Amino acid sequence: MVEKSSPFLTGFAQIHPALGILRHAALLAEADAAPDDEELDLLYQQADAGFLLDTEPADIWPELARGLMGRAPSKMLANLRECRALEQILPEVEDLFGVPLLSDEPAEVDLGDHVLKSLDEAASAGAGLSVRFALLTMHVGKSDSPREHLPIHYKHIERARPRIEAIAARFDVAPECRDLALQALAECERVHRVSKMRAGPVALMLERLGAFDTPEIFAHLLAVCACDFRAFPGRSGLPYPKAELLELALGACADIAPGASEAVQEARAMAIARAFRSLRWEDEAD
Repeated sequence: MVEKSSPFLTGFAQIHPALGILRHAALLAEADAAPDDEELDLLYQQADAGFLLDTEPADIWPELARGLMGRAPSKMLANLRECRALEQILPEVEDLFGVPLLSDEPAEVDLGDHVLKSLDEAASAGAGLSVRFALLTMHVGKSDSPREHLPIHYKHIERARPRIEAIAARFDVAPECRDLALQALAECERVHRVSKMRAGPVALMLERLGAFDTPEIFAHLLAVCACDFRAFPGRSGLPYPKAELLELALGACADIAPGASEAVQEARAMAIARAFRSLRWEDEAD
């Protein structure tokens, strides 16, 4: 065990050095100043000693979750990367750094950096742990996309699903964290592409996403999509247009009796079409 002490280390961390690495990284992330070389060297020595590899992942998760719920989760993860701890506890996320991702800007973005920025957007919005876990893990199928397709990530959903399930099982995360991550994996890109020109598919999407039956889960999914959207260059803090569109569609269906019959689906589609036409007229007037 490394004998060197640090003002950030708590008594708990000194007793349990593996968890102390995570606590230390999270506390450094909360500090206004960047960690100095001495602090990072201490973390590196502790990680290099193999403490994390000898610790049950389920014991690691509470400390990792504490850092994810902090005000600067990206700094915590960057600290863990710097001391090579992230590759030991979350190699699926470590592997995202250096992977290209398409952006509206001419230049591609680094997928690992995008994940970090999305987590900071979640922190700024006060999002819960399930949202942050989804943002942390939903891109893990893109780390080994076929090089000939890059920056398109062909079949990343099929690769990501078992990886997310394995991460959730390894850390013994709450079912709502796992379920939201899997839903975000399947639906986030679809939400990003939703259009006011197609009322019928929007009605079916709202039903599939549980907007009518489980509005809280639907809201969490929109939060994930919004943070992912805001992580792209030039979008930080901006309103998420697709969430506004889906919320308008959901509101248009408020007076329609619940159900899954063909008549109910048709009534929802017609109500959404009317709302979208009104929105288009407003856009034209502007």
